[in-house]
Amino acid sequence: MKQQEFFTSRWTLILSTLGIAIGTGNIWRFSRIVAQNGGGSFLIPWVIFLLIWSIPLIISEFAIGKKTRMGPIGAISKIAGPKFGWMGGFIAVVSTSIMFYYSVVAGWCIRYFYSAVSGDLFQTESRLQYWNDFSTGYEPVFFHFIAMLIGSYIIYRGVVKGIEKANKILVSSLIIILLVLLIRAVTLPNALQGIEYFFTPSLDTLLDHKVWLNALTQNAWDTGAGWGLILTYAIYMRKKEDISVNAALIGFGNNSISLIAGIMIFSTVFALSSSDAIAQISQSGPANTGLTFIYLPVLFSKLSENAFVNTIFASLFFLAISFAAISSLISLIELTTRTFIDLGIKRKKAILIVGSLGFLFGIPSALDLNIFANQDWVWGVGLILSGGFIAFSIIRYGVDKFRTEIINYDGSDIKIGKWYNFIITYLIPLQAIVLLVWWLVSSISWDPEWWNPFHAENLGTCLMQWGIVIGLLIIFNKYLVQKTLSEK
Repeated sequence: MKQQEFFTSRWTLILSTLGIAIGTGNIWRFSRIVAQNGGGSFLIPWVIFLLIWSIPLIISEFAIGKKTRMGPIGAISKIAGPKFGWMGGFIAVVSTSIMFYYSVVAGWCIRYFYSAVSGDLFQTESRLQYWNDFSTGYEPVFFHFIAMLIGSYIIYRGVVKGIEKANKILVSSLIIILLVLLIRAVTLPNALQGIEYFFTPSLDTLLDHKVWLNALTQNAWDTGAGWGLILTYAIYMRKKEDISVNAALIGFGNNSISLIAGIMIFSTVFALSSSDAIAQISQSGPANTGLTFIYLPVLFSKLSENAFVNTIFASLFFLAISFAAISSLISLIELTTRTFIDLGIKRKKAILIVGSLGFLFGIPSALDLNIFANQDWVWGVGLILSGGFIAFSIIRYGVDKFRTEIINYDGSDIKIGKWYNFIITYLIPLQAIVLLVWWLVSSISWDPEWWNPFHAENLGTCLMQWGIVIGLLIIFNKYLVQKTLSEK
């Protein structure tokens, strides 16, 4: 099956891949984690882990996708060997499972954009009650459907007419909106206090191991590295596209957006909050939504004495996170669709299957925040395993051979040095193990029944769900690999 579609230019490839990386986590989770981990102290390990986790894995995914021109199952089978195709299957299942509930998040964002535009968001006395009334009703199912419909239609249109065209609009508009909000935020009274906290490190906090582990976690989650999504978009790279330059642009571009969002939020909260600003930003709220859906609307209502101005800026903010959510959602839908295509199903039929399954399996998370929290926990932590599996595949292939033959091909703009060998062979596996152990062991401390697989966030539920998925994938490994590779 010959590759039919390619991104038309480096610019559109970069924009589309940035759409993977730039999501709601850059805007709402990043600022919350910074506030909880000492402000500027957090940024130092965050940048370090960008260099020793995210960028090496982004380079790896670009190289694997471009080399194999297949989704996770076929790609890992070709790089690590057919008996490890189940690892590619696990990568696909993790991102697909995230798609089920991430479309719910995208639906929330769309609903709050509508609420801001209509003015309904500012007519309630209690934003917490407003959120509770919305999130416990049936409305999230409808907006989850809208999000899946938009994402599925974009993927249905194909790579050039769908993914590329949509991201030109979504990512470009998102950046422009964030810059407008940034300018307004930094011109608020006392905004400088927020910026100073955001960028000023503390030695005591910097020596706290939890700050470093949270920085690694944030990198693992917000750049899209190790998810298999960049691997999937790399299938559509033109042959002459350089891998290392693109990877650097994605990594640093993603972190730049996080910094812009952080400056915007810290400036706004410090300028307008009448109570402890750090406590406001650190609030997680139900399903970690507190800052975005409960506390920021309160701040937007105080932005000026002119209600219309407040409505404009609130609408821009929720439009920005809606664009961020949709650009990430379409990459999740594409990965699952590509997996079906590799199994011999035509794109249009595949997207109808994926869109329908995405909507149906997302309904539980739309209706129950406990289910949402469970899925976010299980598959969010599962992403760390995905990154480890990608590194393992390259080690199986031969790291130096992979670097010299696939990454540093003839005509590449920048040659990657032997530092890559050390990071992939030792640092990525070490980081994955440390992070997995830390999160899973930590869950024992916050849940006395850590072994109970039916609790929302603990060790037991991860082991049960991962175990079922990995067990089934190993059982059907031979069939999946043969079916995938025979269609190539």
